[in-house]
Amino acid sequence: MSRIGKLSIKIPSKVEVLVDKQVVHVSGPFGKLCREISPLMEIQKKNEEICVLPRNNSRQARELYGLSRTLIANMVLGVSKQFERQLEIKGVGYRSQVKGQELVLNLGYSHPVVISIPEGIEVRVEANVNLSIQGIDKEVVGQLAATIRSKRPPEPYKGKGILYKGEVIKRKVGKSGK
Repeated sequence: MSRIGKLSIKIPSKVEVLVDKQVVHVSGPFGKLCREISPLMEIQKKNEEICVLPRNNSRQARELYGLSRTLIANMVLGVSKQFERQLEIKGVGYRSQVKGQELVLNLGYSHPVVISIPEGIEVRVEANVNLSIQGIDKEVVGQLAATIRSKRPPEPYKGKGILYKGEVIKRKVGKSGK
């Protein structure tokens, strides 16, 4: 049995959860989310809690047990508080700016890198080098942060690139000249 899956999900007062067969609809002060859960899981709503139980003891049901519970918990948390990822851009001349629904990054390439911002996600830029990504869907927020970081990952010699806030890059010593 999954230790995570056994835990029940407490529903905050401002959040509404509707379970329709295998589809879970969650709405709160920041928006609405909807997700279909595997038919191997049974979703029960009791008072102000949600419980996820496997329908059988198959290997696939055991694999999806904790995952299903975590997905629903992230939906409830997202519509009540929102998720945030912060990125830092390090490097001379590296900067970013938001133009409408696009993020424009100048990362030392011969051209600016343009990334479209998904609907429901808010990107803020402070001092041209600090990015803040906010949204109700944890998966979309994390994927956008990973996509931005992949455009110029941090390198170990000079420490330049895009890194998550608080991430430590282990530095390497370069060649020694004679």
